[in-house]
Amino acid sequence: MQPATKLERRVVTAAEQALTRQRHVSPLDVLTAMGWIPPGLVTDWRQGRIPHLEAAAVVTSARLADALEVFHRWVAGQGLRPSEVDYLAATRDRRPLRFTADGGIALESAYRTHWTPADLPERQRERLTTRQSKPPDLVVVQPLRDFTCTGCGQTGADLLMMEDAGPICLTCADFDHLVFLPAGDAALTRRAKQTSRLSAVVVRFSRSRKRHERQGLLVEQAAVDQAEQQCLSDEEARARRRERDRQRRETADESFQQELAEEIGRLFPGCPPPRATAISRHTGTRGSGRVGRSAAGRALDPDAVTRAVVASVRHEDTGYDALLMAGVPREQARAQIREDIDRVLEQWRRPVTT
Repeated sequence: MQPATKLERRVVTAAEQALTRQRHVSPLDVLTAMGWIPPGLVTDWRQGRIPHLEAAAVVTSARLADALEVFHRWVAGQGLRPSEVDYLAATRDRRPLRFTADGGIALESAYRTHWTPADLPERQRERLTTRQSKPPDLVVVQPLRDFTCTGCGQTGADLLMMEDAGPICLTCADFDHLVFLPAGDAALTRRAKQTSRLSAVVVRFSRSRKRHERQGLLVEQAAVDQAEQQCLSDEEARARRRERDRQRRETADESFQQELAEEIGRLFPGCPPPRATAISRHTGTRGSGRVGRSAAGRALDPDAVTRAVVASVRHEDTGYDALLMAGVPREQARAQIREDIDRVLEQWRRPVTT
């Protein structure tokens, strides 16, 4: 299909990027890439804290249906093969997750279907489906305040699991024999989890970031002991591998930032090259969360590149920051400097004449 509307362009771009990146694509991949369903709320939904995915969306169910219709038209034109995937909650009962408020069979099935290229080998397709259908990790919460266990009625501030009736303590959940392994050592965590017959991810809600963040694992003590011995035996080799990985990431970042600077120069030929380089380095910094690190930014989507340039102009070429420091509300401050941004962008869109 040839995308015509803005919605079609956004859906097709998100779908193509997901398919290129991971060799399969689903409606959830597209909706999260578009920003219609925040990843943090997807995590809450997968962990059983949200009744259905529509409740996590920032748009109406009608808009979700429009995007799904566009996605299926695109799929039909690509010759992709469908595979339905089980979505299970990270709860002890492993109940199926719901996508919609009414739970209609046809729409639920549409959301659960993942699409892969027709030429993908069958064994690889089966591995993808198996991995995607794998039950998620069980989740234990570090509460911010005391809670009352709905099982035994005891009040405390220790770890809890959430069930439909409310929070339960680890004793009632039969998890009290496990030990806490803090996050921080990826190799130790991975090996302990592989060895432990029972495990759960420990999360804690961050008030500043408005999301649950991983704190570590609950695993069997014997699994921790075995993992520690394994890590001691190959620490030197893992250190060398970490250094190689660090160098490879730095090279990849430099290459991406150069491509981003070139794209800025193409869209805004009047932008001074040093400024284009500065913008690309700022917005393309790994782990910054800026637009250059988004899926659209990494794909050098023109809209994403333009947003990065606009952000730079807003802070560097207008009085926006001074307005914020003076207490002017954000939206009001943006309205006041909008003409200044447009003036700079109009100038940069014109090629430099010599």
